Amino acid sequence: MATQSNNHIDVVPKVLLQQLIDVLSAKGYRTVGPVVRDGAVLWDTIRQIADLPIGWRDEQAPGRYRIEQTDSTRIFGVVHGPQSVKPLAFAPREPLLMIERSQGRISIQPTMPKSEKVAVLGVRACDLAGLAIQDHIFLKDAYRDPYYRTRRDGLFLIAVNCTRALATCFCASMDTGPRAGANFDLALTELDEEMLVEAGSEAGREVVRALTCAPASTTQTSEAERQIEACADSQTRQLDRSRLPQALYDAHEHPRWDDVAARCLACGNCTMVCPTCFCHSVEVAPDLTQTGSEQSRLWDSCFTQEHGYIHGKNIRPTIKDRYRMWLTHKLASWIDQFGTSGCVGCGRCITWCPVGIDLTEELPALLKSSTQIKEESIQS
Repeated sequence: MATQSNNHIDVVPKVLLQQLIDVLSAKGYRTVGPVVRDGAVLWDTIRQIADLPIGWRDEQAPGRYRIEQTDSTRIFGVVHGPQSVKPLAFAPREPLLMIERSQGRISIQPTMPKSEKVAVLGVRACDLAGLAIQDHIFLKDAYRDPYYRTRRDGLFLIAVNCTRALATCFCASMDTGPRAGANFDLALTELDEEMLVEAGSEAGREVVRALTCAPASTTQTSEAERQIEACADSQTRQLDRSRLPQALYDAHEHPRWDDVAARCLACGNCTMVCPTCFCHSVEVAPDLTQTGSEQSRLWDSCFTQEHGYIHGKNIRPTIKDRYRMWLTHKLASWIDQFGTSGCVGCGRCITWCPVGIDLTEELPALLKSSTQIKEESIQS
């Protein structure tokens, strides 16, 4: 369930929201927001509020994604597209090193990304939770990733609290939404005529001070809270984590793995759209003169055969092996490894699976005992 924030909340008329982009620009930020392109909503640079998908809505279901124009005046009527915030910090393709050979000597130079201030307008609560997991993976403990750090440090995150849920959303059961609880600079809640604004950092408070805004009334904050709560209550999917992680380890030889493997195409779509998946490979590409090469990091997927190939042997040769590894890591061993689930309830893996595999159906099926399965078979 959404919880009431104790932070001060201001209100800005939606007709004045262009000020936000102008203030960010004056502070040196390039603003990125959701835009309609190629039949989906994707991140792109925006310069005015009109660039956002005003009046558009998305429909999502297992294996189905559609957007349509409506007569609504809502700026953030689209919940989300295939992209989380992940690619803005963990680039899909990232040059790491340049290796050059000259006069019998070899030089190796890191190719760090250019530092840039990027304001991301329209981040959803589930994606803030996903980014927090990415931060834990790439920035915690001794082995911190400088490439990720450079991109991450430049991000100014403007969340939008969800007042509408998709059929594939289950963030409420994962405690990751629909309200943005942390890790944002600003959080917006869209009402019919106004936008409520909450600052979550000192950088966010500086931006608010530059806007034409006023303290939100009790009526406005109550209405925003009502809509966020209604969004949470409307979610029809959920994930019961009460028996995790051990119950999923105990299901290692469950027959359901064969059932889902027969449907899975091992295409990797679920891992590409997931806000938390971080598998990657390293590619070395020589130049045509054979005097240098570039080493790059690329997103990879545990669903590919190559990803499980180690020292002459593939440790996950079948689709069953690969799906079982993905789901068990995501919902069980991730908890042991990082102290949290690897799923944030965004539902993208359900929407973008070509055959509509739904992990909120797979998990309860996998946690059924052999006795329960036999009883259900007899009853049917």
